[in-house]
Amino acid sequence: MELPLSPQGIIITLGALATLALYSILYRENPVYRAAEHAFLGLATGYGFYAVWAQLLYPQWYQPIKDEKLWPWALALVPGLMYYTIYSRRFNWMSRVVMMTMMGFYAGLTFREWAGAYMPQIVNSFRPIVEPGFRAPFLNWNNVIFLITLVSVMSYFFFSFEQRSKAVRGSANLGRWLMMIAFGAMFGSTVMARMSLFIGRLWFLFADWLHLIRG
Repeated sequence: MELPLSPQGIIITLGALATLALYSILYRENPVYRAAEHAFLGLATGYGFYAVWAQLLYPQWYQPIKDEKLWPWALALVPGLMYYTIYSRRFNWMSRVVMMTMMGFYAGLTFREWAGAYMPQIVNSFRPIVEPGFRAPFLNWNNVIFLITLVSVMSYFFFSFEQRSKAVRGSANLGRWLMMIAFGAMFGSTVMARMSLFIGRLWFLFADWLHLIRG
């Protein structure tokens, strides 16, 4: 048990008060909640600056220049400082140049990541239905269900022509229901994650702060 005036007790008390202040939004928006929100945003911003320096700039930029004498890395300051010309009416075109360049780089990286993540999934969608020797009647039912789901969902997004056929309309309707089931499962998973966080904060309040629960 931590004493209230011990360093650990003070930290726990501050954490509990911050938790209660943030959850006061459940009643209505109030000055206590806004003060806690601004404090958290300020702390997050300060930690973000520290993390950028400690995890990125210092080990990957400053240290190579200082220890390994890789002086060309100092030229990275030029495009970095060009971002701040956005505050100048005369030189703000420099910020647009570096922004467009970085957007081009990110677009290429994003396309490569997309191809690496989704192309294997597209190739994997071509699955065999009939597998001799698999089991009678020689159908891989997992692949059959996968194929029905894939075709139904894709038929739902065929907007290029009017869906007059009953088969196409039925397949599109089935695809809509299957997507709703999938979205419902994802939404349920999100709710469970939020509830898990809420339960964690309740445990912190009642066990670590008030000591009403013995774990």
